[in-house]
Amino acid sequence: MESEKSEKDLIVDVTPTDVHIALMENHRLIELNKESSTGHSFSVGDVFLGKVKKILPALNAAFVDIGDKKEAFVHYLDLGLYFNAFDEFVRKSNPSSDLGRLYSSIKIGPVLEKEGRIENVLKPGQIVVVQIVKEPISTKGSRLTAEISLAGRNIVLMPFAEKVSISQKISSKEEKKRLETLVRSILPKNYGAIIRTAAEGKNAAVLVAEVKSLIEKWETSWKKIARNKNTQLLFTEYSKTTTILRDLLNDSFSNVHVNDVNVCNEIRKYISEISPEQEKIVKLYEGKEDIFDHFEVTRQIKSSFGKIVPMKQGTYLVIETTEALGVIDVNSGIRAKTDNQEENTFEVNKIAAEEIARQLRLRDMGGIIIVDFIDMDSGEHRNELHHYMQQLMESDRAKHNVLPLTKFGLMQITRQRIRPATEINTAEVCPVCHGTGKISSSLVIDEQIERNLADHVSHGKKELTLKVSPILGAYLKRGQSILGDKSYVGKWKKKYGCRLTVEEVTAFSVLQNEFYDKNGDRLD
Repeated sequence: MESEKSEKDLIVDVTPTDVHIALMENHRLIELNKESSTGHSFSVGDVFLGKVKKILPALNAAFVDIGDKKEAFVHYLDLGLYFNAFDEFVRKSNPSSDLGRLYSSIKIGPVLEKEGRIENVLKPGQIVVVQIVKEPISTKGSRLTAEISLAGRNIVLMPFAEKVSISQKISSKEEKKRLETLVRSILPKNYGAIIRTAAEGKNAAVLVAEVKSLIEKWETSWKKIARNKNTQLLFTEYSKTTTILRDLLNDSFSNVHVNDVNVCNEIRKYISEISPEQEKIVKLYEGKEDIFDHFEVTRQIKSSFGKIVPMKQGTYLVIETTEALGVIDVNSGIRAKTDNQEENTFEVNKIAAEEIARQLRLRDMGGIIIVDFIDMDSGEHRNELHHYMQQLMESDRAKHNVLPLTKFGLMQITRQRIRPATEINTAEVCPVCHGTGKISSSLVIDEQIERNLADHVSHGKKELTLKVSPILGAYLKRGQSILGDKSYVGKWKKKYGCRLTVEEVTAFSVLQNEFYDKNGDRLD
């Protein structure tokens, strides 16, 4: 369960091709996101000008080309109430028209019929404005909506809409009335909005600035629509880093560590707009050690993404995923803390529930997840475990539902799936067998090492360090004595006229060996 004093840190690792974002809660890895800094990856929230490719009357849906190799999918019910207004704007806009006047002159309504047919609204070749609500998963293309929305920290802007809705989590009637009156007064014609929970207590200047920023973002796309009626990206949501900050930033957010100056400045600028008093939490990391290593993110990734996930006191999870289903098996291992088997089982299941709630967020597992807890005889314990799991899942931003345990000890969890689950292969190829499962005969290992040594010396390397396992080190140095050096190492030094130091590394496998030059750089 999330503690009131929980500390949130965002660690941002910027590389030439990707941006990796780790959310830490009390120094424990909770979420891991990856954002490509090259090319486009078709992410949730991206808005496109798409072309209708095929109508599917049987499904009351259509395939839409948005530039992805997999055609995207839009259902009739996802066209939105005011699709006709968007359609009219796209058709009538051209480079010579006054786009601002055109937008405000379009009449909103009538709304699309709830029981209508898609073939009466869309035609093959038609150009439509669409937004991704679910990313491509496996063989399926993106799921789209034609009801465009632009999410900010406090406000969600709705083009071609009239309604102003307010978050149910704002309880004060006076505050609801204040916010609704304020937002209605600043929205231009043909705009609606959803007022988010974060807007509670915010002054007019903050909300005005945010609405202005969101409208500017939407209206910037108009010129693209008018100039080129072909498939194209109109605009993206903010970067994943700023999206996470937008959704999670609160008083418990303590630090944002970034290893890139430009990204650091971008985040600092964004925070100064949505929460100026917290601008100081953004810090540029300038250490020599890799940023993920420094904050122990890498170690936690390695221990958390395998098929088997170890937990406290010998318990562990086994996690298997398929396209439609995830299965998590809870195992007690060798743990036996108390004589009371029922209490012991209940305690193990609670430990497992904590890790499962973390794993669902960390791997972004979606769809149906079946959890096989250890069987408990007590109905009271089963109910307690169900409520505990619900509490643990409260901090999960994805829509979810946790069902009670069945009599077989199975718990079913459904979790919103809008992007593929994160999979990281934590296994490494053996440096000796290179993944084949077979190694060279130990009888000729000295010949192999000598060939490599001769090759390095022929390329001008005269001062070398050979790192080996203790067992191999003892074999190669066998024959060294005060009276003379008859070891393999001694022979090689004399034969090749080089300085060779043997260093034993306990972490190396039996026959593993590596050469390094005098600067400490590894030689292939």
